[in-house]
Amino acid sequence: MKEVTAIIRMNMISKTKNALLKEGFSSLTCRKVLGRGKKKVDFSVIDEAISEGTIFSNTAIEEISEIHRLVVKRLVTVLVKDEDVQKVVNTIIDANRTNSPGDGKIFVTNVTDVVRVRTAETGTAAL
Repeated sequence: MKEVTAIIRMNMISKTKNALLKEGFSSLTCRKVLGRGKKKVDFSVIDEAISEGTIFSNTAIEEISEIHRLVVKRLVTVLVKDEDVQKVVNTIIDANRTNSPGDGKIFVTNVTDVVRVRTAETGTAAL
């Protein structure tokens, strides 16, 4: 079994949920999360502006500081059989790809066991 975890844009959750449902994956967990990517501030722009005596506008200041803010995203988790991993990953990619930074990340991890609380079933039967 595998756990497929995707961090996606907030406005893409309905599209992702519907795409997964269409492909037969109705069970998922979704949470609101905060985070940011690895994009770094280009301080050379700031240094150049300071050396020229440029006064930053409010918009410029917001754009520079935007890099340090935490962005609201959705974290979607789907537990699947090993043979379904690629189908789930491709479905998430197809639903979320805009070819822009911030489209998200997908992580696939091993799950050693699952136990359904109501029936005590284990393994894939508990999925």
